[in-house]
Amino acid sequence: MPPTSNPTLRQRRFGSELRKLRERAGLTATGAAELLGVNQARVSMIETGRTPVSADRVRSMANVYDCSDDRLVEALAAMTGRRTRGWWETHREHLPAALIDLAELEHHATSLRAALIVHVPALLQTTDHARALFQQVAPPMRQYEIEHRLTFRIKRQGVLHQENPPPYSAIIHEAALRMGFGGPVVTRDQLKHLIDMSEMPDVIVRVVPFGADHFPSTGQSFDYVRGPVPQLDTVQLDTHHGGCGFLDAEAQLSKYRSVMDHMESCALSPTESRDFIHRLIRDM
Repeated sequence: MPPTSNPTLRQRRFGSELRKLRERAGLTATGAAELLGVNQARVSMIETGRTPVSADRVRSMANVYDCSDDRLVEALAAMTGRRTRGWWETHREHLPAALIDLAELEHHATSLRAALIVHVPALLQTTDHARALFQQVAPPMRQYEIEHRLTFRIKRQGVLHQENPPPYSAIIHEAALRMGFGGPVVTRDQLKHLIDMSEMPDVIVRVVPFGADHFPSTGQSFDYVRGPVPQLDTVQLDTHHGGCGFLDAEAQLSKYRSVMDHMESCALSPTESRDFIHRLIRDM
């Protein structure tokens, strides 16, 4: 299979995990190439996600690297081959690569968790609420850019409505529910939509009220995307310039799992959260 000139996040992650296995085995790329019967350049291309490989090749590499974690090996084997030509590919010419990577990441997730302080989760936003957000970014977007972003965001939400959707859990601070983007009518419809979504069997919405004790000292929103094995989890951070930052180091994953668990412990139960949102609507 020909090399890929612009590998996706998923392809780069696949390669980096194989590199980690090689390094844990104490092998250089040259040493690994000799044991695998290939040249060093091919090993490097695989580890940068630029060369598709077969599932059998992954298993051979894991054997050479003395990896005994069968679940990880099979998860990596399932990531082999050419990139998935999902719906997001049609947006590649119009949007930043990081947003395309995010949609692909969500598509392959086994579960999704979100923690937000001043915004409603993207996967739970109404069209009008999302449009109001895009109209207020700095520097301003052109109208056609807003429409591209809006269409893409609504399509991303399809992951929660597909057959056998990944479980989705959102922790939303009260501040996000009171921001009022788009005005009272848009805000009221957004809050009603949150209640409707929270009643879906695979969606959990928890609210952290202003009076919550011991709230973690982080003001950054993030998503925790769970892979088939913990080593393939990913944290996605929202950035000030509107892009996406991705973290996957073991220490980083552990930190954000801990923050998410702490936030959840401060949040109201799903039922209490729905009642809380109902009261906000009633008081508007």
